[in-house]
Amino acid sequence: MNDVCGIIFDCDGVLFESRQANLAYYNAVLEQFGETPVESSDHTRAHLCHTAASPQVFAQLLGAERTPAALSLAADLDYRQFIPFMEPEPGMQEALARLAESYPLAVATNRGYSMLSILEHFDLSRFFRTVVTSRDVERPKPAPDMLHEAARRLQYVPHQLLFVGDSELDQAAARSAGMPFAVYRGELQAELSLGHHAELVELLVTRPERSA
Repeated sequence: MNDVCGIIFDCDGVLFESRQANLAYYNAVLEQFGETPVESSDHTRAHLCHTAASPQVFAQLLGAERTPAALSLAADLDYRQFIPFMEPEPGMQEALARLAESYPLAVATNRGYSMLSILEHFDLSRFFRTVVTSRDVERPKPAPDMLHEAARRLQYVPHQLLFVGDSELDQAAARSAGMPFAVYRGELQAELSLGHHAELVELLVTRPERSA
């Protein structure tokens, strides 16, 4: 890990526990179509709402014909009403502050318009050199487009950057991009597994100082 030049973070499940917020958001749209809400106990559909980009979510939940109308309705929602449901991951802000002193940081998320509002609400924008969302690329994760764009903006090649994610979509995107991957609090098999954000500080900041 000594050759890592920068770090890219997924949002949902990595920076925040946001399942409740995501379900509230998508259920607000589903209600307008007279559909039953997605329950957290419906693991397959709840996981979809937590990981995929909105076009894919609505296509699965409402069908292709109703997806454009759902996206239009969703665009008119003020996501700030759902931000109180989001819970920052333990030690996340402290870790970002330490990491940002030594590395350029970025976000790569299948979220769209809501990402900047979330970062501003939690005073996290100052830590990130750039933010790439599904609005910035042709294909969301699991395609590598988002990670390639983040690497371009950070002015590094993909293999010099570490992507921290929690889902199979994140892992697939990293693999396709040729970027090292660290799984955060997930059950995926990965070369690097993190249970807490402080572990990344220990690995990339504290430990190198000790060996210098």
